[in-house]
Amino acid sequence: MEQITIKEVAKLCGVGVSTVSRAINNHPDINPETKQKILDIIKEYNYVPNNSARNLKRADSNTIAVMVKEISNPFWGVMLHVLEKKVRERKYCLVLQNVADDEDEVELALQLEKEKKVKGIIFLGGMYDYDESKLRMVRVPYVIASSGKTIPEDTGSYTRSALVTIDTEIESQSMVDYLCSCGHKRVAFITSGDEGLGRCHLNGYKRALEKNGLEYDEKLIVRLKPGNRIYTIENGYNSTRELLESGVDFSCIYAISDTLAVGACKAIIDSGKRVPEDYCVAGADGQDIAEYYHPSITTLEYPRVETAQQSIRTLFDMIDRKKVVKRQMLAGRLIERESTRKL
Repeated sequence: MEQITIKEVAKLCGVGVSTVSRAINNHPDINPETKQKILDIIKEYNYVPNNSARNLKRADSNTIAVMVKEISNPFWGVMLHVLEKKVRERKYCLVLQNVADDEDEVELALQLEKEKKVKGIIFLGGMYDYDESKLRMVRVPYVIASSGKTIPEDTGSYTRSALVTIDTEIESQSMVDYLCSCGHKRVAFITSGDEGLGRCHLNGYKRALEKNGLEYDEKLIVRLKPGNRIYTIENGYNSTRELLESGVDFSCIYAISDTLAVGACKAIIDSGKRVPEDYCVAGADGQDIAEYYHPSITTLEYPRVETAQQSIRTLFDMIDRKKVVKRQMLAGRLIERESTRKL
């Protein structure tokens, strides 16, 4: 679906371009009913106003946009460093767009594409199942990195979308399998919710329980509330305190982020218990903090550097209209450390 122009919006509404402009800019000199009609059409046709007249007159800029789900998450640091270096080597500019947990990164990308005249987009994190109809509206090459399951098939003469990812569900299952092999039958689980990556982790958790003949208990699941900062030590700490104070029986906590796992360890220690003697803790991401915290934390290490390298290489290949591998699946690695033990 092609983006419509302001002239086409005006024609659909039966008004002049200047009237549409007044509606967009919330100008007082416009009939309220006319304004609402224009806004309804804009929403229906997903029209993105371009506020930069300069951009309208010039060709596409050498700019790459990176959509980052919760940019405050330290997980992205090393990946952004790799991307920035590779983009600079090609003499391009990098635009970072933070995406809050409750925001739609594809809609934000469509706006950036229009406003910044970007030549390519990389989605870091985000949803697992994207709305393909929305993705088809993205007119520049893009790569979905570190998450995602499906991408639209290409209809043109060259590849315009690619996926560089890990199978979060399988990786999560492998961690819970490991914890079960250590003798744990009651594994508490701290996750980001029932959507996106949280759902993938939860599916893997459930599959591992079923594989090991264990029953799923909703009381063992802690779902963090959506917001701008989910993967924090504070959230891991507070969630674990709630678990401990609830009286729910468990011997181990699996958190979907190493920062959450650090908070879980601190809460256990502050309650007068020990890790791993009284409770075991495992995380995911493979961040430095998991290695240098005491006790060091068992984790799933994700191939962040490789993901970033493959993503930017693939994106530039698509921009150059070269052949690319449309779906690249990378594997994580389970690292056993001091925070877990066999029962």
